[in-house]
Amino acid sequence: MERESMEFDVLIVGGGPAGLSAACRVMQLAQEAGEELTVCVVEKGSEIGAHILAGTVFEPTALNELFPDWKEKGAPLNTPVTRDDIFLLKNQEKATKIPNAFVPRNMHNHGNYIISLGNLCRWLAEQAEQLGVEVYPGFAASETIIEDGQVKGIITGDMGVARDGSQKDGYMPGMELRAKYTLFTEGCRGHLGKRLINDFKLDEGKDPQHYGIGIKELWDIDPAKHEPGLVVHTTGWPLNESGSTGGSFLYHLENGQVYVGLITDLSYSNPHLSPFEEFQRLKHHPEIKKYLEGGKRVAYGARAISKGGYNALPKMSFPGGLLLGCDAGTLNSSKIKGSHTAMKSGLLGAEAVFEALKEGKSGEEITSFQKRFEDSWLYKELYAERNFGPAMHKFGNVVGGAIAFFEQNILRGSLPITFRDTTPDYATLKPASECKKISYPKPDNKLTFDRLSSVFISNTNHEEDQPVHLKLTDPDIPLKDNLPKYDEPAQRYCPAGVYEVVEKDDGSGKKFQINAQNCVHCKTCDIKDPAQNITWVTPEGGGGPNYPNM
Repeated sequence: MERESMEFDVLIVGGGPAGLSAACRVMQLAQEAGEELTVCVVEKGSEIGAHILAGTVFEPTALNELFPDWKEKGAPLNTPVTRDDIFLLKNQEKATKIPNAFVPRNMHNHGNYIISLGNLCRWLAEQAEQLGVEVYPGFAASETIIEDGQVKGIITGDMGVARDGSQKDGYMPGMELRAKYTLFTEGCRGHLGKRLINDFKLDEGKDPQHYGIGIKELWDIDPAKHEPGLVVHTTGWPLNESGSTGGSFLYHLENGQVYVGLITDLSYSNPHLSPFEEFQRLKHHPEIKKYLEGGKRVAYGARAISKGGYNALPKMSFPGGLLLGCDAGTLNSSKIKGSHTAMKSGLLGAEAVFEALKEGKSGEEITSFQKRFEDSWLYKELYAERNFGPAMHKFGNVVGGAIAFFEQNILRGSLPITFRDTTPDYATLKPASECKKISYPKPDNKLTFDRLSSVFISNTNHEEDQPVHLKLTDPDIPLKDNLPKYDEPAQRYCPAGVYEVVEKDDGSGKKFQINAQNCVHCKTCDIKDPAQNITWVTPEGGGGPNYPNM
């Protein structure tokens, strides 16, 4: 097919913190050197920030490097952290506050800010455009252009294709966006990043990547209960009851609002577990309920989180481009933060690409990136916390937390040994018959809610008559294998009600139903399906959630 084509010096796939930081930095370097560069950012969300979801307690380290005058420029960092409270939830009623002296050093948040990462990305996009970057939201990168063993750019998704594959009125074929170098910054489990890792064998000799599912709500709460700058973290209940690990957060931002959420590690083994329902249960704990009671839920979202850390980092360079930020897995799980690390990887990528362009290179692998990375504080930070995730998975939150405390507070460095976690998250499920069934209470529609009302306030929208973007390699596996063995866990691990096992209309048996229009692009299905039978690909550009202030 003949497609329109545009050429750039640098193409960036994904308008998150890594991609936008890279765009700003490469343009800063070009202007400082008196060079003219063309830089483009494509983003699948309807606007920059629409698909951005994180906690977010934000460490400004990388932002200070990129824009030392960010305060004067009006960056939306309005609520400095004033206090850290960490609780061990013993059961659904009791909690013990952990004294600060026993909290791992990385979990202290002095000097950090409670922010909306989506709003920070909107601000970064404004800075990028002022520097001369072309920013195109609403364009999904659907394919990578690889020629002669080099990445040459991407193809944007076709618009106006019907579910049966036919072309509707107003059909527009995708464009070829070509570049001397392409930076992939799609966020956790980016669908092109996943292919690049496979095609270029970037994960050879590395541990498998590990993930969590983060589910988050934004609430307006009673002003009398609001304490701007308060950070609350919990561990223990409810996840410990099902033998899984993770933890919750509750952050008081400005304007009488709080973020509340639960991160469930996707290494859990009980297929009856529902991360969404565990989060609903959490909100009834007195330590969480006391803030939310009498308040109003205003937004909802969910997103997978790359948690494998240093041990799972793939090689980040390949001919024609770089894999950066959460697409590579640079999140520091011991800090429960990935925005500053994603931004730093973007800055390092921009500097490496600019150097290559200055030397007249186009498409050759930027082998110097690895040394640049290893000389940075980002590498040192990730290396120092390499045992945190594996220790949590192997020994649980309490013993794993004790190991983290010993490393960070006593040793002020890491143990001379490295813990490994070599079982991928999809391989950890046990047969449903071997696991305890979990009975979840019905929503009360005051503190707890169902999936569909939650998806509604995520402002998720997809053109209904378009190809399903959740692809089954073998359509028979859900009912033939997953249902009898695991009671088809997609019904429970999806936080948006996308997957259902329902009776056929003619009463002839069951069918596996995919409600793709509900998808909030969290990628959990792509990660946790035990048969690795589900592949998430981009829907039509602009589709998906539209997160406000998240």
